[in-house]
Amino acid sequence: MKILIVEDDHTLSLNISDALNADGFFPEVVYDGLLAERMLKKKRYNCIVMDVNLPGRNGFDLCKLFREYDSVTPVIMLTAFAELEDKVQGYDCGADDYLTKPFFMRELIMRIKSLIKRSQNASKESLKIKITTGDIVLKKDQKKVLRQGKEIKLTPREYQILLKLMEHSGEIVSKADLIESIWGGSFQANTNTIEVYMNFLRNKIDKPFGKNTIKTKIGYGYYLDVNEN
Repeated sequence: MKILIVEDDHTLSLNISDALNADGFFPEVVYDGLLAERMLKKKRYNCIVMDVNLPGRNGFDLCKLFREYDSVTPVIMLTAFAELEDKVQGYDCGADDYLTKPFFMRELIMRIKSLIKRSQNASKESLKIKITTGDIVLKKDQKKVLRQGKEIKLTPREYQILLKLMEHSGEIVSKADLIESIWGGSFQANTNTIEVYMNFLRNKIDKPFGKNTIKTKIGYGYYLDVNEN
């Protein structure tokens, strides 16, 4: 289980990281809100532990931005204050839980485990209607695609191709498989139609966001790489 710790207090972040390591988690630490924002868009985590007072971008704003494209991954907010207004603001921004400093590491780990279990159950329930790959969200019930919270208008064929790639995220999907599943056996596999549609998709999914997510493995097919640089 991967946990992102967003905390600018180096001693506290180290203590949290050590405690999570000892409990079998794989923590990553970042000390700046702006850097955390970039990491959250590139990587997937099982839980986020986020301080409120951060340099670059505060925890409230960071959590609100994160929720624009990820509504499932749990977020625990950390604060030095126990004010009700702070807690209300944190929950309004999309936080799942709130912990006031100082706190016992064991309590933090218990809350992380509880939230991860809850989010996994929620993910199973939403699996049939929503697929998330990196910062791309595809809502099957609405035939809607979003990236970084912005809706992307796709044609039915473009949508079907993206759906196929997202259902097999990280795996290579051959041209023949795409043709068979989308057009059926009557379509000639030696045409360049798939390449044309891939260019259409890249111009809508990747280019406006400065990304290179849709990749080609020459001689094999296509795949999505959410960890691209």
